[in-house]
Amino acid sequence: MVYWAKISNILHGSKPTLLMILVQITLTIVNIGYKLALNDGMPISVLVAYRFMFGAAFIVPVAFFVERKKRPKLTRRTILYGFLCGLFGGALGQNLYLKSLDLTSATYISAMTNLVPAMTFVIAICLRLERLEWNSLAGKTKVFGTLLGIAGAMLLTFYKGPQMTPWKTNINLLQTTLSQHHHHLNKGQTPNSHNLVLGSLLGIASCACYSLWLIIQAKAAEHYPCPYSITAMMTVWASIQGVVFALCTEHHDWSNWLLGWNIRLLTVVVAGILGSGMMFTLIAWTVRMRGPLFVSIFNPLLLVMVAIAGSLFLQEKLHLGMYIFSMKTL
Repeated sequence: MVYWAKISNILHGSKPTLLMILVQITLTIVNIGYKLALNDGMPISVLVAYRFMFGAAFIVPVAFFVERKKRPKLTRRTILYGFLCGLFGGALGQNLYLKSLDLTSATYISAMTNLVPAMTFVIAICLRLERLEWNSLAGKTKVFGTLLGIAGAMLLTFYKGPQMTPWKTNINLLQTTLSQHHHHLNKGQTPNSHNLVLGSLLGIASCACYSLWLIIQAKAAEHYPCPYSITAMMTVWASIQGVVFALCTEHHDWSNWLLGWNIRLLTVVVAGILGSGMMFTLIAWTVRMRGPLFVSIFNPLLLVMVAIAGSLFLQEKLHLGMYIFSMKTL
């Protein structure tokens, strides 16, 4: 009994870590689906809108029944938190992220997300949610890690280096979709320098949005300790924001909104239910238990997973700059 009690305590203490590993696995699946849907010609804004509509349709009933007896009174501050979470973690952040993904590759944009811990720390300092503590070892370590992350992002943007893909497969899922973009990266091609710089800037902007979302999520969890309901409000707001933006950009061709039994439908369903409904709830739990910085430090794991999946199934090429950046951030 004592042995099983120790195992139970270890598992309970490891719950935040296990949850974040599950989040990174989910993000890897969503990233691969994103790349396939974009390669099929699905507009970015429509993809984001559908993702959060499916996510809201899934999580709202769950939140209603699971937390109906313990949900506190809804206030204006809570609604504002939901709106901001939907904006930075949803509609705006995902549109920036997907445009960056479209211009670069799944592995590249996953590497850029390693900037999130540094950005989260800097924003938290600016908002006086964290203390710099320059005279302490911990403070100096955080500052050094922040500068190292920024230097790594610049290295990844401007230095590619020789190709160093350790394996080769004959699997390329991009060939199963119909690319409608002349600039799109088929057969493992690498982006040109213009797309790389623009994609990097958009990726940095999406990282800033993600960092803001984590910080706001932490404040929301303090004020409204219901992770399912917070996720439900976020996805509803993100759906509204995403649909409005998509209608402004894609109103000239309504055929872009059609979903068939294809990769587009599969991607928005998986991204909506797993990537929004489940993943955002897990992040809300973890932020409440360990804080936003703990959540952000797991982003390097996403790079490893996406790099492996991208090179195996999308024939994405790995280069020396990617390895150097990975070692610097890890």
